[in-house]
Amino acid sequence: MTSTPLRKPQDTHCACALLLIDWFSCWPMRERDQLLPRARDASRVAARLVQRARQRDVPVIFANDNFGHWRSDFRAVVDAAVEEGGLAAEIATRMAPDPGDYFVLKPKHSAYFGTPLDLLLSHLRTRTILIAGITTDQCVLATAIDGHIRDRRIVVVRDACAAATASRHKGALERIEAFGISAMNSRSVRWDRLAD
Repeated sequence: MTSTPLRKPQDTHCACALLLIDWFSCWPMRERDQLLPRARDASRVAARLVQRARQRDVPVIFANDNFGHWRSDFRAVVDAAVEEGGLAAEIATRMAPDPGDYFVLKPKHSAYFGTPLDLLLSHLRTRTILIAGITTDQCVLATAIDGHIRDRRIVVVRDACAAATASRHKGALERIEAFGISAMNSRSVRWDRLAD
């Protein structure tokens, strides 16, 4: 069996990055029926952010649960979401990664816990992180706080995140802002200002 040698892609050093949390899932949680339509709506906003980031050579980083499957890889997680069909497949297809994107698999809520995310951000010389993901009151909240205590500038994109209910989404954003972390709507995102 012959193997193709790995080519080292050119990394783009950028003061800001877009971090996408848990867009690929079979949605096994008990609140699936409540969450999926909200996740679908948020994914439409997140996909526009991804497109804008790629056009500006802003690094796009996916952080996704491994769902306890320690032998899986990122591609397997994406494929499982597509094979689930329905809204899970719609979201996964819309958010599909490009070859130039980055990814980490996370074992717990925070994208920092047990992953090389902080090392990757340092390698990319990233100071500001925009977060778009699922769910606002769990993985987005945990990641935002972890980034904040690591002295990164964190910006949570309100309409590119979702929780099972509107009240949980709103409550999580209030807790995020209580930590001194920024939250803004996607229309207010100005990549040039975030790079300052």
